[in-house]
Amino acid sequence: MYELKRIYEKPGDDGKRVLVDRIWPRGVSKEKAMLDDWMKTVAPTPALRKWFNHDPEKFAEFGAKYTEELDNLEDRTELDRLIEWGQAGNVTLLYAAEDGEHNHAVVLKKYLEQAEHRASE
Repeated sequence: MYELKRIYEKPGDDGKRVLVDRIWPRGVSKEKAMLDDWMKTVAPTPALRKWFNHDPEKFAEFGAKYTEELDNLEDRTELDRLIEWGQAGNVTLLYAAEDGEHNHAVVLKKYLEQAEHRASE
């Protein structure tokens, strides 16, 4: 099971806590983040992130492009680990973006849930 949370929110009963941003968020110490892992390779490429620029009007197209990036990852190690962890228990995907509805973690969560569903069929 996957949950979403801003890294700035207080840790709780989150299961595995995984930062899914390429860049470390400002103002958060590694100790306070209480991460189980920081998975940079599952984040959008810098070019896609800059193109999207957190513009809600581009979110649908961003989601399609980001999904394509995930489908074509050269190294799927981190993505596969997230899927395994999700099958075993709770995983909280942590992100820094202010917009909780239009960010890459929303797309990643949906992608992981669909991958998990396909794996269980």
